Amino acid sequence: MPDVKVARAAADAGIAGLAFYRGIPGSIGGALRMNAGAHGGETREILVEARGIDRSGAVRVFSSADMGFGYRHSDAPADVIFTQAAFQGRAGDPGVILAEMERITAAREASQPIREKTGGSTFKNPPGVKAWQLIDNAGCRGLVVGDAQVSQMHCNFLINRGGASAADIEALGEEVRRRVFESSGIALEWEIKRIGEAG
Repeated sequence: MPDVKVARAAADAGIAGLAFYRGIPGSIGGALRMNAGAHGGETREILVEARGIDRSGAVRVFSSADMGFGYRHSDAPADVIFTQAAFQGRAGDPGVILAEMERITAAREASQPIREKTGGSTFKNPPGVKAWQLIDNAGCRGLVVGDAQVSQMHCNFLINRGGASAADIEALGEEVRRRVFESSGIALEWEIKRIGEAG
């Protein structure tokens, strides 16, 4: 289920603490895998229990502590596909929660290319610095590979201008990483999970 639907359902039910999901493009499965967070909230703060199925077909149950959450990371086994999650919020006024969600939406629209085709935030923020600043300082704003481009609005977003292949996106990301390392000595880590093999 998309994160935004969970945020809306919680708001409608008067459950506060999940509004930050309004600002995260993606699904709950991805949020569990990455400890998704935004606007002052993180998945680890609200998760009670997650259930999934591993490659052998066994149902696995994880408490929040079992997930081994860190910054945009969990230690959950890679072969687990999450099927359920239980979250705990707190009682809240639906109107106040919806207003917070609207504030989050407005903040995203003002600072992120949410109307473009992106995979969300591309690189993790290194300790003490913002990835977008490193990317901008390395001269990568607007950089293009194939039909993929570093966003002019927010440098930590890679945009598919319409015909970009996965190889274009990955090559652009690796070129950004190379230039950032060359200019700052910092090796950016991908926040986006890349799966599969190059053709």
